[in-house]
Amino acid sequence: MKFSKIVLSVIAAGLLVPAVFAQDVKPGPIQQRKHNQQRRIAQGVRSGSLTPREGARLERNEARINREERRMKADGNFTPQERQRILRQQNALSRQIYRQKHDAQQR
Repeated sequence: MKFSKIVLSVIAAGLLVPAVFAQDVKPGPIQQRKHNQQRRIAQGVRSGSLTPREGARLERNEARINREERRMKADGNFTPQERQRILRQQNALSRQIYRQKHDAQQR
């Protein structure tokens, strides 16, 4: 019980962090994708199709991608190759979300 509350707290905090950073950035495909994936993860945890542990793992992967994107943008030059790399990572995360939501595990 206590572990579930901690995991849900981490997930809730993870949902707030991208919103803070997204305010400074023009909305684009990467930003929209982040929002959609965060929503999918949260919905999966709420509905029970994702266990709290799966949700936390997906959140960590999302946070890793976000950190890498910020690092790439830090010098003010976000190249098309870097953009493609982020999009590929987001595609992989999207597949992970789908697989975890449909793997017949219930909380």
